[in-house]
Amino acid sequence: MNTLDTFLFGLYPYICLSVFFLGSLLRFDRDQYTWKSDSSQLLKVGQLRLGSNLFHIGVLFLFFGHFFGMLTPHFAYEHFIDAGTKQKLAMIAGGVAGVLAFIGVTVLLHRRLSEPRIRATSKTSDIVLLAVFWLQLALGLASLPLSAQHLDGSVMMQLAEWGQRIVTFRTGAVEMLAGVSWVFKLHMFLGMTLFLIFPFTRLVHVWSGFGAAAYLIRPYQVVRARRLNVPAGHNLPRRPGAGV
Repeated sequence: MNTLDTFLFGLYPYICLSVFFLGSLLRFDRDQYTWKSDSSQLLKVGQLRLGSNLFHIGVLFLFFGHFFGMLTPHFAYEHFIDAGTKQKLAMIAGGVAGVLAFIGVTVLLHRRLSEPRIRATSKTSDIVLLAVFWLQLALGLASLPLSAQHLDGSVMMQLAEWGQRIVTFRTGAVEMLAGVSWVFKLHMFLGMTLFLIFPFTRLVHVWSGFGAAAYLIRPYQVVRARRLNVPAGHNLPRRPGAGV
């Protein structure tokens, strides 16, 4: 492997993850008023509902699919499903989710660029973020025909082994990508770059989404009305100007 591969797939992942966690923590600590999604719904609802729903459904499925698909060791599922079948399922499910997300991000990007009021209030990071997502999803869809040439699961196993060695700090991760197409590598590079720019964009609202999930499992909060003991025939005094 050359020096560029060693940097991009051996060192760059740790740079991205470090900025992702430390940057998110610092932004929450120092700039909490910017910790939001900066919705443009008030300017125009129009295409927002369609684009946002398609994008979020597709991207969330893809994120968790990639997360568990790449980081689950082969021995954990080899007794239930072989690598080739797992890859076919990933291609079908990921392809459907990828198309939904790609349509969604295309609608959102067009809306942000074509509407003068939304364009005027958009930050550079908003447009760059959507453009990166658009290219990333396009590359993901472009990788499907390449994956179809290796239905034995060999390429998938290489990529998964790379990811598992990175997160467990094992050596030899870069060597796992020998012979892998540049489409996969560029797709991986942009995926890591999204983690790098995460703390500096509206993506930080994702953390709030995970935090909100805690409401689903926390104990119920019991709220009781406070009763006042008022003698019969007596009315409580009203504040001046209070209506009936």
